[in-house]
Amino acid sequence: MSLLSFLAALPLALQSATLPADPHAPIIGNWHNPKNTVAVRTGRCGPNLCGWVIRASDKAKADVANKGYPPLIGTALLRGYRNNGKGRWAGQIYVPDMGRAFGSTVTMIDADTLNVKGCLIGGFICKSQIWRRES
Repeated sequence: MSLLSFLAALPLALQSATLPADPHAPIIGNWHNPKNTVAVRTGRCGPNLCGWVIRASDKAKADVANKGYPPLIGTALLRGYRNNGKGRWAGQIYVPDMGRAFGSTVTMIDADTLNVKGCLIGGFICKSQIWRRES
C-alpha cells in the first residue's frame, strides 16, 4: 500500500473505529407474533427502539376497527424501548384492541426469536409471546 493510499483511507478507518456499536442492531428487523396475524418492523426511534405494524390479517385489522381505534398498519406497538444489556429491552407495548400501552420487556432468545412480555398492575399480571423473525 502506498503512503498516499494509506493517508486517503486513514480518516475513514478512524471514523469507523470511534463509532459506538448500536445496541439495538441485533433486534432490528421484521418479526411476527405466534399466530402470524401481525408483523412488526423494529427500528430506531431517536436513541430508543420502536416497532410498527407492517402487516396484519383481515381479522386483526377488523378487531381493532370494530372497537373504534385507528387503523392497525403503521401503528407503533413497541414504544421507547431501551437496551438494558444482555439482549433485553424495556419500554411500552401498545395493545391496539384495548387502546392502551403497558410496561413491557423484550428479550432476545436467539437471532430469530424474541420473548415479548407485557405487564399490568406493576408487573403482577403479565402475558408473554414468542415472536419469530420473518425470513
